[in-house]
Amino acid sequence: MTLEQNWDRIREVVARAGHCALASVDADGGPHVTPIGTVFLRDDATGFYFDEYTEALARNLDADPRVCLMAVDTRPTLWGRMLLTGRFPTAPGVRLYGTVGATRPATAEELRRVRERVRIPVRLKGGRMLWSNFGHVRDISFTDYRPVGYPHMPSPLQR
Repeated sequence: MTLEQNWDRIREVVARAGHCALASVDADGGPHVTPIGTVFLRDDATGFYFDEYTEALARNLDADPRVCLMAVDTRPTLWGRMLLTGRFPTAPGVRLYGTVGATRPATAEELRRVRERVRIPVRLKGGRMLWSNFGHVRDISFTDYRPVGYPHMPSPLQR
């Protein structure tokens, strides 16, 4: 199945994952992985994330915009059920491949979405330190995906 055919299921996996990681390539050709807690997917195989606290990632993307976004559902209920039944009831994770655009100011709708996501933790001191100063995003256009899978356990998210 194509990226577009599985897009709704992919969006569900990413939404359940909460935090994601973006892999990029540094100036020496080495891999660099950055945790990103503010990834949002749209309806059309694109997304965006808030480009805050990502100096090394930003440098890498300015030189090479290709990325791999990985999202893994870490809910104990998913993994506990898999251990009991030997299969995943929903896809445990996904890797999305694409390119990232230049930094731009966030729209009012994008700011609303991130504020909704962090509305509870931002009430705490650490949450305010991390999530009070959003202003810039980068768009991501996805071109391919691969389900996260484990040997002998088929994933409900098929290629």
